[in-house]
Amino acid sequence: MNPALRLVNPAGLYDPTSNGYSHVAVVDCPARLVFVAGQGGEDVSGALAADFAGQVRRAIENLRTALACADARLADVAKLTLLVVDHDAAKHATLAAELTRAWQGAALPACTLVPVARLALDGMLIELDAAAAPAGAPRP
Repeated sequence: MNPALRLVNPAGLYDPTSNGYSHVAVVDCPARLVFVAGQGGEDVSGALAADFAGQVRRAIENLRTALACADARLADVAKLTLLVVDHDAAKHATLAAELTRAWQGAALPACTLVPVARLALDGMLIELDAAAAPAGAPRP
């Protein structure tokens, strides 16, 4: 549990948990904020996973790696932005399932999904960026 971060689904709005996100992220200040640039489904050599589900899993792993260098973890993520090429219901279901699995029962971050025609690399199907508020003092 991160005392600087509260993820909330207020009464009066539908429960978005099955879609893999929360409506509101509240970061109590002072806090250390971490912003992670868009992560795609490529491995360390730059090779993309062959399918959408594989790219989603790899993008989440890449996000974990990026967060770890700032002493942060997925549970510290306040906001995700997802860019998805040719978004449809099947891709939405895959995203929701993979995000729910990755967060392992922790509250899901606030999230915006933006359907796009193309991303930076040929064959890239997803990109996600994140803003996190890890607990603890900032590094010197």
